[in-house]
Amino acid sequence: MKSSLTTGLAATQRITVDRDRTIGFMGEAARVYATPRLVHDIEHACRDLLLAHLDPGEDSVGARVELDHLAPTLPGMSVEIAVTIAAVEGRRVTFAVTARDAIDEIGRGSHTRFIVDKARTERRLAEKTQRAKAAGAL
Repeated sequence: MKSSLTTGLAATQRITVDRDRTIGFMGEAARVYATPRLVHDIEHACRDLLLAHLDPGEDSVGARVELDHLAPTLPGMSVEIAVTIAAVEGRRVTFAVTARDAIDEIGRGSHTRFIVDKARTERRLAEKTQRAKAAGAL
């Protein structure tokens, strides 16, 4: 990671809630931004902020999400996701996150990511694949 990776760095991403980001289990009249999709969008916003401060061959993986989904967002509405680096502890980076639509704050919480070496991660996954095959899990 680069020395530019410090607390206080912030970024904002804007997304539009399309049909794929909504729940469908309560019918069309109750279609709103799904919590798992909000988590997905938060993870991407945090990763995108990190990428500019990582060395070649590095990336990050999510490790923890704490989120209060506070209000519904209707399909077609725009959501602004604001992420700020709250702590950098070795390879662990913790973000403070907020999300809002044009009417409400819709989400608030934190997200932790770990910076990883991509080649090392690929080796570890290949080893686990072999163990899983040997155990009949794949």
